[in-house]
Amino acid sequence: MSLLHSAPLSRRQLLRQCGAGFGNLALLGLLSSLEQAVAGSDLNPLAARPPLFRPRAKRVIFLFMHGGPSHVDTFDYKPALIRDSGKPLPFGKPRIQFAQTSNLRRSPWEFRPYGQSGAMVSDLFPLVGACADDLCFLKSVHGTNEAHGGALLKLHTGSDNSVRPSMGSWISYGLGSENRNLPGFITINPTLGHGGVGNWASAFLPATHQGTPIGGGMPVEKATINYLHDPNGDAALQRAQLDLLGEMNREHLAQAGPDPVLEARLESFELAFRMQMEAPEAMDLAGESDATKKLYGLDDPKTASFARQCLLARRFSERGVRFVQVTHGYWDQHEDLTKDHGRLAAEVDRPIAGLLRDLKSRGLLEDTLVMWGGEFGRTPTLQGKDGRDHHPHAFTMWLAGGGVKAGFSYGVTDDYGFYGVDQKVHVHDLHATILALLGLDHERLTYRHAGRDYRLTDIHGRVVREIFA
Repeated sequence: MSLLHSAPLSRRQLLRQCGAGFGNLALLGLLSSLEQAVAGSDLNPLAARPPLFRPRAKRVIFLFMHGGPSHVDTFDYKPALIRDSGKPLPFGKPRIQFAQTSNLRRSPWEFRPYGQSGAMVSDLFPLVGACADDLCFLKSVHGTNEAHGGALLKLHTGSDNSVRPSMGSWISYGLGSENRNLPGFITINPTLGHGGVGNWASAFLPATHQGTPIGGGMPVEKATINYLHDPNGDAALQRAQLDLLGEMNREHLAQAGPDPVLEARLESFELAFRMQMEAPEAMDLAGESDATKKLYGLDDPKTASFARQCLLARRFSERGVRFVQVTHGYWDQHEDLTKDHGRLAAEVDRPIAGLLRDLKSRGLLEDTLVMWGGEFGRTPTLQGKDGRDHHPHAFTMWLAGGGVKAGFSYGVTDDYGFYGVDQKVHVHDLHATILALLGLDHERLTYRHAGRDYRLTDIHGRVVREIFA
């Protein structure tokens, strides 16, 4: 039988046709080895894949602060802003602004040095500040969009105006999952606005790499993975149904040719079946000690919701999920910044510090990259009576663990925190750096779609190796 075919062959078809067409044992043995080799990418597309080079991190936890926390009120200390508060900005503002602002406005919170590194952190984050010697601050991050929707998509997908795969999807595509019974990418309490599902979608990547949402638009304590439990409670019957459905669809594929969408749907059914064995246990916090629950803040109604998200992130990460995102917000204070930034920080300070300490005590921080930040920062200039506007021109994000320098700061903004002036880090650079920490080359992690090769960083991106430990 000729291996030439008028239409592209799927791996299943290749193996089936070659196995049926050749009788000699040597070739059958070769095909058996081939089948085993491709089993990870064909029969289980989420199977763990080796990185391109030695990784510093194996997984990512992204603590996303939706709305844009103010960098000059949290981690970017500016004495000149205190000194000149109330005065006009002594240089020009951007040509395009989301809205108008007036004079400089100092932070209503004091900053204090923490740890041996002496990192200056505001009183908004005293417990995170106590972890400063484990943090790597990026103080000159900048993007390209003043609006929430575009900025969220840029941070999550690398594009603010096109449908592209999310960062978690790219990482899942490149590395797979370390646990065949759980997804490669989970997003907890995702925002349903400002890009919505586009922020965790796989776009043109195989659908198995799309983020699995837990909650969103509901109290976190009630959130679960939809359709996780079989209402009939009969696993054997469900297995027989899936086998029958799979056989029917494979016959269709053999006749109609490759269909990536259908194959992804089949794999999603299989993953959903396997998840029933492990996901409920991963989401059950009953087995956690009282000390651990208190560490995260589950004992305090003010912190309990985000504490649950952070603890779930640890539990999924230690079980092999490659990328876990937790979302908190809404940090968009055009007014009432003093009250609302204070309230929001109080909700997350203890859970974030608890997560960092818990990961470190379990030896997980070494190969888990924790990332904190929002879609942009906020202006050092005043908006209204007590607010700040959107500010993508310079803002702070921090990383911890996963092979980055601890107690380190990279990037410099001007005296007021308005623009980056040295060691600037574009969102594309951030993405390239995260992939490199995971052992992936952002220029080689590509996917062919619509006649061109796409990647998370598009045609941009520089790996910020200066922050590598």
